Amino acid sequence: MYIAVVSLTMLVLPIASIVLGHALDPATPWLFLVGRWFVFWGVGVRLTLAGVRQMLQPAFTARQIFHMASDEALPVVRELGAANLAIGVTGLLSVLASGFILPVAIAAAIFYGVAGFRHIAGTDRSRNETVAMASDLFLFVVLAGFAVGSAAT
Repeated sequence: MYIAVVSLTMLVLPIASIVLGHALDPATPWLFLVGRWFVFWGVGVRLTLAGVRQMLQPAFTARQIFHMASDEALPVVRELGAANLAIGVTGLLSVLASGFILPVAIAAAIFYGVAGFRHIAGTDRSRNETVAMASDLFLFVVLAGFAVGSAAT
């Protein structure tokens, strides 16, 4: 289930939304569509879902992603969940307020970049951690590219 949610929110649904958005309005710049839909799906939906899960089931993240066996870290994972929820909800709102897209993209690029590079440093990664690492780094590149492209225009 984890891999399916990550695949859908980080790749399949953003790309489908970009293609559909271009088909509906070919005049809309590609860069805007990339920013809008990767922020909405990859940040808004993905981090909202992650945040809710981390707040309600912190043991999944603690054990499956961070390899922590004790319950000592669960309060910290819940706080991570609250931060993910906050960024995620702001990403969701970006579909209604396009002025949110660039700031959310910058914040999420930093978050995903740090998380992805932290995963690289880990050894003996589980399948879920490998998926997290790859998707974090992918979204970091997309969002950072969007932010740089937006600054250049």
